[in-house]
Amino acid sequence: MKATGTEFLTRVLIIGSGPAGLTAAIYAARAGLKSIVLAGSQKGGQLMITTDVENYPGFERAIMGPELMRQMELQAQNVGAEIKEVSAIDCNLDSRPFEVVDDRGEKYIAEAIIIATGAVARWLGVKGEKELQGAGVSACATCDGAFFKNQRVAVVGGGNTAVEEALFLTRHAEKVFLIHRRDKLRAEKILQDKLFANKKIEMVWDSVVEEMVAGQEEGGIAELVGVRVRKNNEAVGGGSVLEVSGVFVAIGHSPETRLFRDKIEMDSEGYIITGADSTRTNIEGVFAAGDVKDKVFRQAVTAAGLGCMAALEAQALLD
Repeated sequence: MKATGTEFLTRVLIIGSGPAGLTAAIYAARAGLKSIVLAGSQKGGQLMITTDVENYPGFERAIMGPELMRQMELQAQNVGAEIKEVSAIDCNLDSRPFEVVDDRGEKYIAEAIIIATGAVARWLGVKGEKELQGAGVSACATCDGAFFKNQRVAVVGGGNTAVEEALFLTRHAEKVFLIHRRDKLRAEKILQDKLFANKKIEMVWDSVVEEMVAGQEEGGIAELVGVRVRKNNEAVGGGSVLEVSGVFVAIGHSPETRLFRDKIEMDSEGYIITGADSTRTNIEGVFAAGDVKDKVFRQAVTAAGLGCMAALEAQALLD
């Protein structure tokens, strides 16, 4: 690990600036612990690509994801946290104090580290997908499903997450199509039984999505009007458009833990392992909060709660 710039000393270093990281910063700073946040390449986390947020407590009306994160950032700064718009690229967790180097070559020496680097949804990589994120394309049914009340939507995937998303969407949507590239699902049998018993769900077997189709732009904004679906035995570029107003890509998430590989205990999917009812990792003084350790709920409010826990546990260690 080589640093070429300035060295910073801090009691708590928080890596990541989503709800978990910024909440940890608020609690740590209010406890009188000098705290620095390394914002990362996507400052604000996944909420920066989310439009209306209706399920975060404290707001009478929906708030835009970027605005919610701006408010969190200002709150963290107002209580004394320092936020640096850099990414961590190397770290030494062998002994305390820990050392982290950012992409400017600056080194941070910290008594405790809170890892809040989050997870990112796996996307299909098809035409129109990126452009229509937040305009009909989503990776979180519990976040965005309520916006599609009495509408037709599609879910892409075949595992537990895809089936759970499809079942959840039946609470709001008129019709749910589950598009899967094979002729059978990977999901647990109990979930499959619930899926096949639900009359709102229609399976689209042996099929892949080739394109997210945008409608006419109104006011400079294009929205999803359908997905081009191709059967496995059809030629690439073929298929037909399935008319839906929302599509939920449910092919899994990847935790942002590459920086910590072989340096901290993780599970087979790369999620950081913590103690029961705790954010403590196998390294004393290193904590993990938010989607980087939570593969079940993955909500902004649960990430914020874990950020609070991490800061309180760091405070207990350092006091």
